Amino acid sequence: MNPTPAGEPLRALFQAMKALQRSFKAVDDRGFIIGGVAASLLGRPRMTRDVDGVVLLGETPVETYLKAALKEGIEPRIEDVIGFFQQSKVLLLRHIASGVDIDVSAGLLQFEQEAFKRSVLVRFGGQRFRLPAPEDLIILKAVACRPKDYEDIRGIIAAHSDLDYSRIELWVKEFAQVLEAPEVWTGLQDVLEEGKP
Repeated sequence: MNPTPAGEPLRALFQAMKALQRSFKAVDDRGFIIGGVAASLLGRPRMTRDVDGVVLLGETPVETYLKAALKEGIEPRIEDVIGFFQQSKVLLLRHIASGVDIDVSAGLLQFEQEAFKRSVLVRFGGQRFRLPAPEDLIILKAVACRPKDYEDIRGIIAAHSDLDYSRIELWVKEFAQVLEAPEVWTGLQDVLEEGKP
């Protein structure tokens, strides 16, 4: 992404990103942006149509967070947003002004708690956004294991020469085991092998 948002789609994303970042104040700023937006800021820029985030609610009721999000112009995009959240731990939202969809996951896993502690503030368009550390975004992308996620991982690796590969391997293997999905690790292995001389 460019240092300054330009073009309608990018401006819309930027507005949604700002609103989401502000909404985290309801949980003492315990939230961060992930997905394609984070991959573009930490690695190779690419276009994405939505914004993804993680929020650590702690003792904050989800209803309280939703009210705070609404004050920032973010509303539910499905009727039973709380019922869906109770089943999936994901809030399906939309930034009203831009029309950009926002998916916010509840940060309940140990990994997500750690990822927040390790998160970094990145400046873009004159604003600061909290993003996961590059290693943690690679882990999240490896678990999703779609072609675009592997492209994002390649971009992050190219942009960061000092990655903690032992942390990446530890967590991706852990997720592969828990999910009973060995391809989560083997898929990432293939990408990592590409970068070796």
